[in-house]
Amino acid sequence: MKTLVESIAKELIDAESHQYSVAPLTERYSELSVSDAYQIQLEVIDNKIREGHEVIGKKVGLTSAAMQQMLGVDEPDYGHLLDYMKVADGEKVKISDFISPKVEAEIGFILERDLVGPNVNYLDVLMATKYVVPTIEIIDSRITDWKIKLVDTVADNGSSARVVIGNKLSTIEGFDLRSQGMLFYKNDELVGTGAGAAALGHPAQAVAWLANKLHEFGIHLKAGELILPGALSCAISVNEGDTISAHFGHLGTVSVTFE
Repeated sequence: MKTLVESIAKELIDAESHQYSVAPLTERYSELSVSDAYQIQLEVIDNKIREGHEVIGKKVGLTSAAMQQMLGVDEPDYGHLLDYMKVADGEKVKISDFISPKVEAEIGFILERDLVGPNVNYLDVLMATKYVVPTIEIIDSRITDWKIKLVDTVADNGSSARVVIGNKLSTIEGFDLRSQGMLFYKNDELVGTGAGAAALGHPAQAVAWLANKLHEFGIHLKAGELILPGALSCAISVNEGDTISAHFGHLGTVSVTFE
């Protein structure tokens, strides 16, 4: 299995580097378990670190009931955020850097101290949070036509691609993140709305889930990391020329243009 893990990791790294897709892993390797898929993801990340990249945070995916039902699972998944994925608010990104990109709006958490599972709850997360920040996650699948099952997306680093980080950093005092609203625009057209409760009932609950899940792999959330707790509305496909913006009321806005 170790050889297979290394082989699939290399295949996914090459697909990302050269912007091509590969056939679903679940169609080719029926023996792969979710645990195997996480080992593939960790092998991908280890390779990236050896290349000189740094982990800047982590992301939670599949936090909505609809997405879990679509993939036939009963819990979220996670991926890693790396330094080259960071995009500044208002920046332009090249559509050619991706295969089939989609965008999601999320309330990002910047941690002031480590969170170590297995018994982290959402209050622990709130106490460990330094700031929250508006973000747009750009997701991309190295699996052909997004024909993914849980094993596929987990192995593919949770379909992570980029994260656009807003300029406004807010402390959580005075904010009810559960009811915090979000308006999602594509070329000035409203394409989605949502609230913090979309992420496992409370975005801090999603971060707590992540801290506890990572404990299974001997990993923890670190001070200074950016944690994405899950999308507040459905993922939107994008094309060249599109401008995407997410408005989070008093938490601020964030935008990105694809060229």
